[in-house]
Order: sequence, then C-alpha cells, then structure tokens
Amino acid sequence: MTIPQKKPELLAPAGNFEKLEVAVAYGADAVYLAGREFSLRNFSGNFTITELFKAVEFAHQHHVRVYIACNVYSRTWEQSAITEYLHKIKEISPDALIVADPGIIHQAGKIIPEIALHLSTQASTTCLNAVNFWKTIGIKRVNLARELSLTEIREIASQTDMEIETFIHGAMCISYSGRCLLSSFLSGRDSNRGLCSHPCRWKYAVVEEQRPFSFHPLMEDHRGSYIFNSKDLCMLAHIPALVDAGIDSFKIEGRMKGLNYLASVVKTYRQAIDACIDSPEQYRIKPQWQYELSRVYHRTYTTGFYFNQPDEIQPDYENKRTGEIHSFIGRIIDQIQDDEIVITVKNKISINDHIEILPPKGRLLKRKVIDIFDENKNSARHAQPNTSACLKLNQKCSETGIVRKVYSIG
Repeated sequence: MTIPQKKPELLAPAGNFEKLEVAVAYGADAVYLAGREFSLRNFSGNFTITELFKAVEFAHQHHVRVYIACNVYSRTWEQSAITEYLHKIKEISPDALIVADPGIIHQAGKIIPEIALHLSTQASTTCLNAVNFWKTIGIKRVNLARELSLTEIREIASQTDMEIETFIHGAMCISYSGRCLLSSFLSGRDSNRGLCSHPCRWKYAVVEEQRPFSFHPLMEDHRGSYIFNSKDLCMLAHIPALVDAGIDSFKIEGRMKGLNYLASVVKTYRQAIDACIDSPEQYRIKPQWQYELSRVYHRTYTTGFYFNQPDEIQPDYENKRTGEIHSFIGRIIDQIQDDEIVITVKNKISINDHIEILPPKGRLLKRKVIDIFDENKNSARHAQPNTSACLKLNQKCSETGIVRKVYSIG
C-alpha cells in the first residue's frame, strides 16, 4: 500500500472551554466548536462571543486550528442576526467557518472572504460533481455525506484538490446525513437547527389499537428498546485505509460528550495516526487503544457505511458490554507532593477507591486513594461533585490528566 506523505488532520469536538483544553492537550490538530447560536448542538454548552475570542487565542497559542460551526439551515427572519454574527466572526478570525445553508455561504463570501469555508455533512455531498460545484462558490473543504463508502470517498478525493473530511468515530444519526424530523414531530425541537432531543434514543413499546393501555416491549436490553438506535462509528482498525484514500481530516463526533470520552478518544486516534504514518505496513491496533475505546461509554461499534456491509448499519438492539468501565472523577489541577494531587471533582470519590490517571502523553497510571483532604485541608472519607479535593495516593504521580474510577459490570 502506498501511503501519502501528508499526515491527515485529527479534528476534535470542543463543546466548551474545558473540553477545548482537553482536546488540545490530548493531541488534536484542530477543533470544531460553536457560538451560542446557529450551530447544530445548542445544548453542548458552546461559547459566548468573548469566549470564542479566547478559544481562538488559546488554540493558536498551542498551534491548533479552530473551526467555528454555523451550519444551521437559516430562516428569513434570522438574516440580520446572521449578518451581524458573521461580522463578529470576522473579528474573531478562526481558521474556518463550518456551513451548510447556501444563504449563509453567500453572506459569508461577501463578509468574510478571507476565512475558509468548510461544508458540513448536513449538505449531503455524495458525488464529485457536487464537490466541484461547492468549489465554484468558495468552499475549501467538504465533509462528505456519511452514506458514502470508502471506495466512493477515494474516487472523489483522487479527482479533486478540495480538502476532504470524514467522520471516523462517534455516534451516528439514523437519518440521511443527519437530516432528521423525528425531534421536530415528537418534541417540537428542530434537529436541523441545533435543538435535537434525540428521540431515536428513547424507549419505545408497541400498543395494540383495542388495548391502549397494554404496552408490548420490543427487542431490548436493561436500558430499553431501540427501534431506531444506530451503533457508534469506530474506524480505529482502518486508519491506513483512510489515509490511503486521501482523506485530509479525520473528524471525531461528540461536542456533547464528556471530558473522559474526549481525552480517551483523541489520545487513542492521535497515537494511531502517528503510528500509521511512521510505519504503515506494520500498523496494528495496540491493546491500550482497545482498552481506552472499550471503556468509554459507547454503543456497539461499527464501520458504518465505509465498507458496504449491511449488518454494520443495522440498529443496535443489544448493546451488550462486559468488563470494566470508567466513572469520570475529574481533572488534575495541581500537585502538592509526589503522591498528592489536587483535582476538580465531577463525581464522588472515596478513600480506598481504585483510580486511573490518563495523562496527555505516556502510559496509563493505576493508583489507589488512601486519603482525601477537602478545600480546608480537613481529612474526609469522600469528596463530592463540584468541589476540589486533594487525593493522597499509594504511589507517586507526576502527571497531569484525567482521573477516573474503575469498577466492573457484567
């Protein structure tokens, strides 16, 4: 296999400033984020205008690119607000704006011609002619429709100088390129305007017309029934094939996912991409990569549409998992002694808990909590969420990173 010399970009989600810091620390080449309006993830936290300025400044200080999402399909009454927003984007000066609506593309071409435009997967780009069309109106990069096979992606990439971006990991929408109306009909929240209530993840049952109060469950696990629920994409095993196909940017889904997910997935794919570029013929999935991706919360993994395998795109009815999973505890923010770390506590931690520390670089550390001190330096049996605490460990720890508790299931 002939591998192109150019290393693909690792593009990570950043739902808020803390997630931005984690994505940068754990190896992202670029991040995608959004303001409080006009993106498709309005419930992910997002950034105020002031925060967008700081986000771009922070990322650029660490040589990481920033792409701001403005990929809603806009309405006529919003055009003045969008024009005003684009003028603010001009001042913020990100590396690119992610767009889908031709009206916004038209406005952006006039107001911010100096800022690159990246086409969202919402635009459902499925062929070379469409890619060429978007090029004529100023688009620099296209995130191709998720329904394309790797063969089709390779064919497009080989015949255009446009940058090609595809998703390689994360949740998948059940609808064509994310254009779903379930949320609009069932909860009045338009998924194409950033308000999706994810009804495809709800619990459903069958009701017989003459017995309206008799609910018959469908195929289910202990969490409910999933007649729509898609599996989660994972292309870790196929990084060389993705690189060989000429894809310029590998995108991770998950602006609404937690810090533990973000750290684990970004670090894993950072190491995988680097290993592939360094020695493509010897590329193998390492046990620690499998460990990380198996222990963040996920549905059954799939390769989606990449290889035209029908069973890979079937709904996830079972989602069975066994072994160990992680409970995210917090982030290390300081070190008092070699064996004492200060963390921001997101979930309860107790004396004698076994923890893992995932640093941005280097190996995973396993430790045991032997004492806890609160913010007033008093010893405590537990540390509660939304506090900071000092953990005394059974061994030295000189790393910063994500702290999580390990327990068994199944």
